[in-house]
Amino acid sequence: MTMDYQNTSFNLHGKVALVTGAGGYLGSQMAVFLGVAGAHVILNGRHSESLQKVQQQLSAQNIESTLLCFDITDEEAVTENLKTIGNHFTCLDILVNNAHSGRACAYQDAQREDFFRDFNVDVVATFELIKKSVPLLKKAVSLRQDASVINIASMYGMVSPDPSIYGDSKMNNPPHYGVAKAGLIQLTKYMACHLAQDKIRVNAISPGPFPAEEVINKLPEFKEKLIQKVPLARIGKPHELLGPLLLLASSASSFMTGVNIPVDGGWTAW
Repeated sequence: MTMDYQNTSFNLHGKVALVTGAGGYLGSQMAVFLGVAGAHVILNGRHSESLQKVQQQLSAQNIESTLLCFDITDEEAVTENLKTIGNHFTCLDILVNNAHSGRACAYQDAQREDFFRDFNVDVVATFELIKKSVPLLKKAVSLRQDASVINIASMYGMVSPDPSIYGDSKMNNPPHYGVAKAGLIQLTKYMACHLAQDKIRVNAISPGPFPAEEVINKLPEFKEKLIQKVPLARIGKPHELLGPLLLLASSASSFMTGVNIPVDGGWTAW
């Protein structure tokens, strides 16, 4: 069987995608890629300046996008902005939950408030956003026979950080981060099973070592320690998340739900 990906499975043209945390390091690249792949991207985050930069990247390629600056932990703002999306676009085809808020610290310095904050953003607010988006996602199913929710988790929701990697780098990966991401992976499975009756698919991507360029330049020894843990013997490049993202966003993954895809160079395979 031959497949014309431009006209069938991998085609996002005409679809509407909401990306939370769209102004961040990985979120911005995912948002731009979805736009390049044909979707109308709704850029969400708390800081308008970073979102405007992403919108400018899309505009430079003659790609239209929409900017909705609001905090996903604000239930009233979520409700109002989903109404705006419904009024302008009728439906929502793709929801990428990428928002995260947290701080790096050693476990000795982690506070109760750190756990509450991370869990509130990564799990509670994400759950509320998915739940409130269901009517718009169901409309996408009725119009295009598909709707996809993609949760951005982490390899540290699957395995523990190796403390020997971090040493004195001050790049400690805190316990509350992994706990929240593990919760997000479980939420993915739960929502996949409960939204399957509505033909809404829910999957996750767990990025591995994707340190920002400024971190690499500032801490070359940290980079080398990361590489030693990766079977493919290198760190990830942001564009390497885009293939799995397109797969899950498109109808090419129409029989996939409840899946967590590690994109980690084999880190979690050890």
